[in-house]
Amino acid sequence: MNRLHLSAFASALGLILLLGLAAPSPPPRARPAEAPDFLVRNVRLFDGERVWPRAAVRVRGGLIEAVAEDLAPRGGERVVDGAGKTLLPGLIDAHTHSYGEARREALRFGVTTQIDLFSAASQLPAARAERESLARTDRADLWSAGTLATAAGGHGTQFGLPIPTLDSADAAPDWVAARKAEGSDFIKLVREDLSAYGVPRRLPSLDAATARAVIAAAHAQELRAVAHASAQEAARESLRDGADGLVHVFQDSVADAALVELARDSAAFVIPTLSVVAGFAGEAVPLAEDARIGDWLGEAQRGTLAAARPFGPTAARLLANARESVRRLHEAGVPILAGTDAPNPGTAHGASLHGELALLVEAGLSPLDALRAATAAPADAFGIPARGRVRAGYRADLLLVEGEPDRDIAATRAIVTIWKNGHAVDRAAPVETVEAIEPGPVSDFEAGMEARFGSWSATSDRMLGGDSSALLERVAGGADGSAGALRVSGEVRAQAAQRWAGALFSPATQPMQAVDASSARELVFRLRGDGRELAVLLFHGAGGPAPPALRTVSSTPEWVEHRLPLAGFSAADLSRLRGIGFTAGDPAGAFWFELDAVALR
Repeated sequence: MNRLHLSAFASALGLILLLGLAAPSPPPRARPAEAPDFLVRNVRLFDGERVWPRAAVRVRGGLIEAVAEDLAPRGGERVVDGAGKTLLPGLIDAHTHSYGEARREALRFGVTTQIDLFSAASQLPAARAERESLARTDRADLWSAGTLATAAGGHGTQFGLPIPTLDSADAAPDWVAARKAEGSDFIKLVREDLSAYGVPRRLPSLDAATARAVIAAAHAQELRAVAHASAQEAARESLRDGADGLVHVFQDSVADAALVELARDSAAFVIPTLSVVAGFAGEAVPLAEDARIGDWLGEAQRGTLAAARPFGPTAARLLANARESVRRLHEAGVPILAGTDAPNPGTAHGASLHGELALLVEAGLSPLDALRAATAAPADAFGIPARGRVRAGYRADLLLVEGEPDRDIAATRAIVTIWKNGHAVDRAAPVETVEAIEPGPVSDFEAGMEARFGSWSATSDRMLGGDSSALLERVAGGADGSAGALRVSGEVRAQAAQRWAGALFSPATQPMQAVDASSARELVFRLRGDGRELAVLLFHGAGGPAPPALRTVSSTPEWVEHRLPLAGFSAADLSRLRGIGFTAGDPAGAFWFELDAVALR
């Protein structure tokens, strides 16, 4: 088991760990509802569509009251001098997966609205109520697809969550009706078998008839339907069947003339998500090196940005194809929307939208077009009211920056002030609250798989497109005649470049949430197995998917107690313990091992 394998494992668990989808983000902090009145004068204004060389914008009660070339101050009204600056609408990220701290991270970088394309449906009712309120908030507003439409075993099912899948066109009307009842604002369907990426594994995907039925059922429910397709032919079929937009630009080939014409004539939009394509090509925008971004990054954001890595042997070609397709689609007049697919490798909520704008400009959009792609265009495409423009009656979701981003797109990074609902936003990175745990038993498996704190789950390289599998079950008969043990079994398969399968113990209430285990001195467990060498990994640190600290142990057919001094896990930060992994790696093949009497002493 090599270090490359382990580093990739850490990145996968730390950033693609959509197990976090199972836990809704924490509620917003209660704050006074009334926003202060203020006037921004003598400012360049991009209003979502065009640039005003000089403008004034009055905000009252969290809404934009007036926009003009100049407005006289009123008594008691705060005046903001905009000389040398540009005022923009709050930015909209048109492709995210928003859970946990995502919306707080986004808002700190001027993203006042996120369009979520797959996350926990349980958060949708609260998100709807929040976006209707004008109260002060520290989170971006959310519009969401909730649960995506996919086949059994297809993309979206690999993260350990129960996903209601579709196996026939007949199931589409009821499936869509259930999503609407949950609060989905639109429907996302998946046409993804991994064939575009040059990897041997294939995923089950919705067939053409079922995908067509999902689109028709969404429209019957007056919901937009958008399609995930990384291959051009799947994208073509989706557009022919009436999809309102593509949430990625396909990457297996450059858009041909017929596809471009189809997209234009069907009035469909495209969200290229060049940020994640570049991340999977190992060429992510180096945002952390730009002090305008890097100085404001939280640790988790910094970690996900650093996790860009090639995916598949054709990654660089896929990025070149994507850029050229964006250029052709834009030239033909197809609406292009700015979206990042955060928090995938090489992306971070909020920060990466500034990188996406730069990538869109590199792909042929003018800076002004790129700004439209992150403001008015997504508001129009998804029917988001009173956002995306600076206009009387609209939300006072505003971004003030130094310079002229309509000429130099990187100027969006020079943030002076962000307003959400008329309130100035505190840009300081949130401080993670870490609960201390007392050393002692973790799990004895006498009656089940429960733990004294935290929880157990299976993990495998399916997160990275592999096909390895792991099953966790409590079995009778443990070490030294105890009542039970945790059996971990499965198969390591050679499809993925980095291969693993096994068990993950998460010590907090949410996966990869930190606890303070600094008072513990050793990890103790009983182990038996098929003779394989296993990796024991400590996931740790102030945030982000840093490589785990590692020890290896050998399994034997007989129970053996292992006492691993935590000081032997090189540079492990036990004050931020995020997970303990027990995994099998190479060689490929079936495996099993059993754990009992796990403890931190």
